[in-house]
Amino acid sequence: MILVTGGAGFIGSNFITSWLSAEDRPVVNVDKLTYAGNLHNLASLKADKRHVFEHADICDMQKMRSLFEMYRPLAVVHFAAESHVDRSISEPADFIKTNINGTFTLLEAAREYWLSLSVAEKEAFRFLHVSTDEVYGALAPFSPPFSEQSPYAPNSPYSASKAAADHLVRCYHQTYGLPTVTVHCSNNYGPYQFPEKLIPLMICRALSNEAMPLYGDGLQVRDWLHVRDHCAAIRCVLRNGTSGGIYNVGGWNEKTNLEVAHVICDILDKLVPKKNGSYREQIAFVTDRPGHDRRYAINAGKIARELGWQPVETFESGIAKTVQWYLDNQDWVHDVQSGDYMKWRDRSFFQSGT
Repeated sequence: MILVTGGAGFIGSNFITSWLSAEDRPVVNVDKLTYAGNLHNLASLKADKRHVFEHADICDMQKMRSLFEMYRPLAVVHFAAESHVDRSISEPADFIKTNINGTFTLLEAAREYWLSLSVAEKEAFRFLHVSTDEVYGALAPFSPPFSEQSPYAPNSPYSASKAAADHLVRCYHQTYGLPTVTVHCSNNYGPYQFPEKLIPLMICRALSNEAMPLYGDGLQVRDWLHVRDHCAAIRCVLRNGTSGGIYNVGGWNEKTNLEVAHVICDILDKLVPKKNGSYREQIAFVTDRPGHDRRYAINAGKIARELGWQPVETFESGIAKTVQWYLDNQDWVHDVQSGDYMKWRDRSFFQSGT
């Protein structure tokens, strides 16, 4: 089987459901269930015996060692991370603990386990680390997109903590020979994304008739990647990626935050029109956050050339599906916004002792 960390989060849960629909190997899902971890994301797998959930913190070395010993995974896919830049500015300690110390602990447990394997098993094993384009810093308006050779220049506690994790993963390959591979992704969007991130925040605020806040002038540029395309890329890298390799994964969809907000409003104007006016009238510009990077963009040429992966979704097709998903899953949105999913978690999960 494979071991997935952070599998109850946005990208992790999408990866597990897509993995089990495409692959035979079962998954052990390791998640601490912080505010962004939601077992409701995996409701479709409730009766699927190929999905095993383990409530655990990747910073707990004893627990990580026991999980490797118990499940003996063929690979690790490491999503678990604190990921919201705004939170990293106000609460940086959580990011240092999870993203740096947690990655170190997981690497150590993986290395000890890997050393116990046969020669053939060692060669087949992979530790896949999911990182971000934010480790490269900000791009000037007309600079070429980030490549795998771009220098690191993180500008927030979040991106700095992910950069540190990247360096740990690299050194475990260089020093110990651990078969690692790192994937840097651009901004993901799609179903089950916690509504603190731009796209679900805009959708939820619009439907609630609240202000739709954009930092500064709203002209920050991001490359948008549908989460299911990202999951397909990870499966591709896990299957055929080179040990010690780095692969940038992007959607080839550079958009300003204001453009994204406008597209969302225009879709909602068609699907659930307001009695008067447009959802665009709810867009509100607010004071920019500290150290806000102006532009990110990914050159995904290497993964296309070497592994044959390309995104399936255009931004237009992906955002239309995403808006429709949030419209069709208002119960999930309500549970997340109200915190009811955490009450359910505490009542149904923790008290059950599972």
